[in-house]
Amino acid sequence: MSGSARNGGTWHQEVLARALAFGEDGRWDEMAAALRDALEADPDDPYVLGWLGVAEQELGEDERARERFRSCLAQDPLDPELLALAGSALAAWDDPEAEVALRAAALSGPDVPVARLQYGAYLVRQGLTAEGLEHLEEATRLDPEDPVARAELGGAFALTGRLDEAVAAMEEALERAPEDEWTRTLLGLVLLERGDPDEAAVELLTASRSAPEDLESQALAALAAAAEGLDSEAQEALYRAEQSAGPGDAAFLAEIEDAVHAGPDRARALLRGELAPVALRDRLAAPL
Repeated sequence: MSGSARNGGTWHQEVLARALAFGEDGRWDEMAAALRDALEADPDDPYVLGWLGVAEQELGEDERARERFRSCLAQDPLDPELLALAGSALAAWDDPEAEVALRAAALSGPDVPVARLQYGAYLVRQGLTAEGLEHLEEATRLDPEDPVARAELGGAFALTGRLDEAVAAMEEALERAPEDEWTRTLLGLVLLERGDPDEAAVELLTASRSAPEDLESQALAALAAAAEGLDSEAQEALYRAEQSAGPGDAAFLAEIEDAVHAGPDRARALLRGELAPVALRDRLAAPL
């Protein structure tokens, strides 16, 4: 929540700072309320519009948030961080304005890490992997300690089949953010793709314990453990899967349970032949 958004230069700078502080604490209702008050006084302020979009998106008000981000960009802001904020949010909806905003962010802020990161990630997800890699590599050079940039770089390497480099980048990201379950799951899937099932099982099990509500993570961990003969760990992951499953997940859960109970060969076949490739593709395609 820090950055140039705190330097909007408007009379309500203190209101904006207080709202951002609410966001840092996860108090999205209060953040949104403070920014709506500020917006009444200055309805065209791009900083207020952009950060209000963030708050409303966190509150699940997606359509309203999308309009806030579009209104933010309609003010023609020059701040590359603000452009990256709005552009990356719109990219999640495949909004055509996303590319314009993210390209402008990278061009106007070539030394701003988040601008290069967001544009690079967008390009990779649009299939322009080589160009995206250039921006992601520059983002990691500009901010070597940013785990998100390294994780995104690892994902881009994975998409191009550079699995050793993908593993190295993701491991570096996890050194900086060991609690990042999403990246750890990706690392496990890439290790599996590289042919290291034992290492993959360790990472997938660790990730699953950090995200007990993630059914897919539990399923991957259960199958990976069963495939390596780690029966007790597989049963633990199955138990977590049962706890996280919803009414519509019964058939999927039954398939996972049957494969685990059938033994390593069946678990390995389901994991490597079906579940892991789909999970890897979907997670690599997911926006930041």
